[in-house]
Amino acid sequence: MQKQSAFSFGVSVTPAKPLAVPASIRPPACSSTVDAIVAPSIAANASSTEKSEDKHLFTFSAAQPSMESQWRKVEWTEEQKTSLMKTVSSYRPTCEDVTQARILLLGPLSSGKSSFISSVQSVFNGRVTNRAMVGSSSTSFTKKLQSFNIRDKKGEDPSRLVLCDIMGLGDGEKIGPTLHDILSVIKGHVPEGHKFSPDQPVSSETVGYMKRPSLKDKIHCVAFVVDASKVLTYPKGLSTTFQHLREHISDLGVHQVALLTHIDQICPETAKDVTVVYKSRIIQDMMGKAGALLGMSTSYIVPVKNYSSELDLDVNTDVLLLSAVEHILQYADLYFQDNTPQ
Repeated sequence: MQKQSAFSFGVSVTPAKPLAVPASIRPPACSSTVDAIVAPSIAANASSTEKSEDKHLFTFSAAQPSMESQWRKVEWTEEQKTSLMKTVSSYRPTCEDVTQARILLLGPLSSGKSSFISSVQSVFNGRVTNRAMVGSSSTSFTKKLQSFNIRDKKGEDPSRLVLCDIMGLGDGEKIGPTLHDILSVIKGHVPEGHKFSPDQPVSSETVGYMKRPSLKDKIHCVAFVVDASKVLTYPKGLSTTFQHLREHISDLGVHQVALLTHIDQICPETAKDVTVVYKSRIIQDMMGKAGALLGMSTSYIVPVKNYSSELDLDVNTDVLLLSAVEHILQYADLYFQDNTPQ
């Protein structure tokens, strides 16, 4: 069987009532043209600094004064956290044939995909837990398709939110999933637990392959995950690769958003107090650069701070994480609205 070329990246829910979504947030189609289903590899050599788990690629610039007011309005209160938790836990897809919103997280190695899943689950558990295994900065711990149904503290009533994780996009030395395999996941062909291999692309011969997936088997929204501390050092070809991905995903009618992780590593003030995230000029500027990298407006991008070394929850970190989940569910609802029979 012919070997598929893989992406290579530089190292480094209210009941029945749908979420209100302004018509203006529908993402425009990408402008790039792609002739082949499998994108070419982007070669990149990882330096020892980029591979180091303890060193960050972002260097703090001269201190910039914070803005007087938030450029996105967020209420940093326990009441807001409770309200957001209720929104997520009571969420129901607007399509009768679908009971859960399946969200696929896509990003380079060590971008924070698995950490985001664990952090969201931690909020509902009421304590910091690591449900999704996290790898090092130079390897992807996730090798297969894993779906995580976010559950409440008691673990009895799962929410209608499912976060799907696959291996990180490659880094020039480590092999990531091919475009063909990524699209197969989004189309609903790939069975749970499938282990990806560039030598064995997903096909009708794959064990558990779903030849005629229903709407509930498909991915309903894609969330790209990028590391804020590496945005400025990702290889030049990464932007083209992201836009290739975005065009193919858009062709499937699937909306996309993005998570900007590790914001505490680029802004000292936000590291001390997450409530200043939307007053930070550094983060506002980095979101613009992430938007250019991904080829999307910053209105689709939300900053998040995942739990990493903490043992206890922080209400403000929880509000930021839950706000990101609510943002994602709005776009999943757009997909259901587009695919609900009239």
